[in-house]
Amino acid sequence: MKKRVILHAGDYFFGTARHEVATLLGSCVSVTLWHPQLKIGGMCHFALPENHFINPRFNPRFADDCYQLFQRSAAKHNTHLEEYQAKIFGGGNMYEKMPQARNILSSVERLPVGEKNVMSAVSFVTQANIPLLVAHVGEFGYRNIIFDIETGDVWVRFTPIHRQGDQSSLSGGF
Repeated sequence: MKKRVILHAGDYFFGTARHEVATLLGSCVSVTLWHPQLKIGGMCHFALPENHFINPRFNPRFADDCYQLFQRSAAKHNTHLEEYQAKIFGGGNMYEKMPQARNILSSVERLPVGEKNVMSAVSFVTQANIPLLVAHVGEFGYRNIIFDIETGDVWVRFTPIHRQGDQSSLSGGF
C-alpha cells in the first residue's frame, strides 16, 4: 500500500515508488519531477514565483526556492535534473484582472499570479534541460492532483469556478 503525502501551499516532497503525493491547486503551481529508471521523484506546491526575502533557508512557498530544493534532492540521490521528466500543473486564474492598475504597473506586474507562476515553472524546466511532458495549466478553476511516484503518472481533476454543480472533469495518466 502506498503512503499518501498531502502537500499544502508552501510544501515540498521528494520520495520513492512507495509514495503518492496529492494537492489542491488554484493559482499555485505544482511541478513534478520523476526519474523513470530509479522510480524516485518529487513535487512542490508554490504560491509565488520569487522569494524577495533574505533568509538562509529555502522556502517552498516560492518557485525559485523549490527549484533549489529539487537540485538538492537530485544531488542527494546522485542524479542530475536532466535525467528527470517534468510535469506542470495549476496556475489557474482565480479572479478577474484588475484594470484600475493599468497606468501604474508594467504589463508583467499586471499578469495574474497564476500566469506568473506558470511562466516561472516553464522557465525552470527549460533552463534545467528537463523534458517537459505535460502542462495542465491556466483557465478559471482549480485542480486536484495526485502524483504516483512509482509510475510517474499524475491524475488531475479540474473544476471550473464559473459553473455551478458537478462540472469537474477527471483526466488521468499524464
